[in-house]
Amino acid sequence: MRLEPFAMERMQSTWENVVSYNLSESGVHPVSLEELLADQPGFVERLLKQELGYSQSNGTIPLRETIAAYYSGATPDSVLVTTGTSEANYINIWRLVEPGDDVVMMLPNYMQIWGISRGFEGTIRPFHLREDQDWKPDFDELESAVTAKTKIIALCNPNNPTGAILSESEMQNIIKIAQKSGVWLLCDEVYQGAERDRTRTKSFWGMYDRVIVTNGLSKAYGLPGLRIGWVVSQPELISHLWMHHDYTTIGPGVLSDLLARIALSPATRERILSRTRSILNANYPILEKWIQDHGDMFSMVSPHAGAIAYLRYQLDINSTKLVEKLLHEKSVLIVPGDHFGMDHYLRIGYGPPEQYLRTALDRIHSTLSELV
Repeated sequence: MRLEPFAMERMQSTWENVVSYNLSESGVHPVSLEELLADQPGFVERLLKQELGYSQSNGTIPLRETIAAYYSGATPDSVLVTTGTSEANYINIWRLVEPGDDVVMMLPNYMQIWGISRGFEGTIRPFHLREDQDWKPDFDELESAVTAKTKIIALCNPNNPTGAILSESEMQNIIKIAQKSGVWLLCDEVYQGAERDRTRTKSFWGMYDRVIVTNGLSKAYGLPGLRIGWVVSQPELISHLWMHHDYTTIGPGVLSDLLARIALSPATRERILSRTRSILNANYPILEKWIQDHGDMFSMVSPHAGAIAYLRYQLDINSTKLVEKLLHEKSVLIVPGDHFGMDHYLRIGYGPPEQYLRTALDRIHSTLSELV
């Protein structure tokens, strides 16, 4: 296996904890331990007495029961707990993709599955979301991309980087195409719960017997430091994925598993997701006005979910060069469109505290003014 560089993660990992202002994140400002445990009196004392041994490697039964309860008809055997959604996606590709297989992938998208599939000698056959149709899928392109060599259709819904959400009829169209060829449908749903309105994005779970759903606590929940993700699928596949998990991280940390049970308990979950919506609805108008104040420099289809906006810009500079200029001159990090294979776009995160966001946007404006 020979992996190509994962450009976005390499840039983020290098700079996100060094810059003064990081707007490269796609989640909201992290939840503190104090916030998480606000409705758990006496829990800190329990944490202090927790023995730091190995936890159940596929996730404790109480955690898997809690996750399964959010997916109608799922059982704990339908769930594998992973170290973040990234591991969940990785072990699925490792298990399913052989040399010569095709992976039909929604683009634009988080490029992890792109790189892993190519590393396992699979071939990516893309189908695109169309900006001129408010980032709706090109179904003709999807149908043409699926062949006898296709092993997986890979989606991200809600989408990163556009913030677009598939309608139920669009989901049904994708299911019909998958069913026709009997391919696996792998959907990364990590932004589910980070919608600006109160309508929770429908999961693909239960729509088809070869669906694989991945999710986690990093984005909508604002808990990336717990490094908890999961896969929900057929128990037979889950047992195979658990075997692959034995070769990667083995299992979640005991404290992460314990705190994830708190985060996903019904009352705490709704409180955390309400916090996320509040941040998104408070901050999005700030970013929207900032974009409008730049006139024709930017165009954008409004995102429906995730703390991210995907902007097309009208400047004669490559997106990576622009981001590097901001990084080195203004100590601000955003994501270049090049990292999604689309120059002259930028992904800007709007999930941090309000004043932090305003100051970072002011610094970006200063650089843009020099380029006009």
